[in-house]
Amino acid sequence: MTLPRTPSFRLDGRRALVAGASSGIGAACAVALAEQGAEVTLCARREPELRALAAEMRAAGLKADILPLDITDVAATEAALAARPAFDALVNSAGLARHTPAIDTTPSDYDAVTDLNVRAAFFLTRTVAKRLLAEGKPGSLINITSQMAHVGGPERAVYSATKHAVEGMTKSMAIEWGPHGIRVNTIAPTFIRTALTAATFANPERAAWIASKIKLNRVGEVEDIMGAVAFLASDAAGLITGTSLIVDGGWTAG
Repeated sequence: MTLPRTPSFRLDGRRALVAGASSGIGAACAVALAEQGAEVTLCARREPELRALAAEMRAAGLKADILPLDITDVAATEAALAARPAFDALVNSAGLARHTPAIDTTPSDYDAVTDLNVRAAFFLTRTVAKRLLAEGKPGSLINITSQMAHVGGPERAVYSATKHAVEGMTKSMAIEWGPHGIRVNTIAPTFIRTALTAATFANPERAAWIASKIKLNRVGEVEDIMGAVAFLASDAAGLITGTSLIVDGGWTAG
């Protein structure tokens, strides 16, 4: 018999855009894609952090450039991407959380979280896909959501709502663009140890709650997301679209 061959995990010759790349999960995703050979554009509002990460990646022999941009400005985002070649892969890791009891949530907090987590995510994904459609190219578009896109949690009504919304958006986009070879998926992490989650882990009550939920008995590290994003961006995930890769240590299983 002729042995089957595993599709390649490599991304050589492909261009990837990573939004929210200035720190944490986004930065790790950028490194993961570049390690597989992609030319990665680092996108975020914080230009000094982008420059520092790009320099470090280049020093390691990886391909990286920067695009300082606030993706909540849809017109500016569309203009910036129109000025660059099409991207074969997108990872949207830009996100915002303002955790409060639902009864105490203010309209301004609601608007800020939904503006970035839903509205900006929708139009960024659409902008990248629109270019691929115009040029007749396939692609892999990935939104970073959360385990809270599949369950609920205290003081997270708005955040959870936005992440549930992106899961629904992802399924619909996958249906529309699948015939054109464009795959759309999400990665839904558990609590990952980053600068943004430091305050949560420093709260003994919250840390105990997290520990009680993760069945693998450890919190997540950014490295836990790197393999997942490299996989979904690659040909090895060629038949995967419209779904969520939940990287949660078993949180949602229980």
